[in-house]
Amino acid sequence: MTTNVYSTLHMSIEDGVARIVLDNPPVNVLDATMMRELRTLLTTLADDSTVRVIVFSSADPEFFLAHVDMRIGEKMDVLQELAASTPADVNVFQAVGELIRHQPQVTIVKLAGKARGGGAEFVAAADMAFAATETAGIGQIEALMGIIPGGGGTQYLRDRVGRNRALEVVLTADLFDAEAAASYGWINRALPADQLDEYVDRIARNIAALPDGVIEAAKRSLPADDFKEGLLRENDAWASQISQPAAQQLISGGLQSGAQTPAGERDLEELMRSATRQ
Repeated sequence: MTTNVYSTLHMSIEDGVARIVLDNPPVNVLDATMMRELRTLLTTLADDSTVRVIVFSSADPEFFLAHVDMRIGEKMDVLQELAASTPADVNVFQAVGELIRHQPQVTIVKLAGKARGGGAEFVAAADMAFAATETAGIGQIEALMGIIPGGGGTQYLRDRVGRNRALEVVLTADLFDAEAAASYGWINRALPADQLDEYVDRIARNIAALPDGVIEAAKRSLPADDFKEGLLRENDAWASQISQPAAQQLISGGLQSGAQTPAGERDLEELMRSATRQ
């Protein structure tokens, strides 16, 4: 079964595996519309007992999810709609990651391209992530915008890589290649690009074919950690920075210099560092 009722997502379901393709050109930003569609689709899938595994991939070979839309404030109507249905203890960005972390299905990211900022948070929210050695990259770019991760990234990172490496990731704002990310525990493993599809497909099909109750028992025994207090701290810290003139100037300068275009996103770190030097 294939579903194309969403503007930024495509889904097919076969043998208990739902494959969700993220498709929001030109660089797959995580915008307000995609957030709304992800929340709708994942909430629907949570009630579908025939789906056992969800695999996320991208329609863009270069960008899994570039980052949260730097113009997201222009979609205030959608943001307000999302906020109205968001639990009181998380913000609209954190709600996406928390929904992924608490899905009853096993969630897997197939990372062939780059995932920065909110895209990196999305990857870390999934149960598993596998990346292409030659082409994948992951990083928390926010510090170069004058802010910190605000979609769960600080908590997910510390859980996966430890406090010292989480601080390194956040404060250097570097793009990490797949092998480095795997060595840190940020993702499960790096694989040659020509083996990534086959490997993830095999993992997804094998898990989906397990006897009834095994997935539920495993996820019940290994529950997603409760980050309630940490997410509140993160939101407070993020909100204190996003309102600063410096952050607004850096984000605006980044957009003027080519952020959210394919050319600008290929080396967004250098683009944003140039903005900080101006």
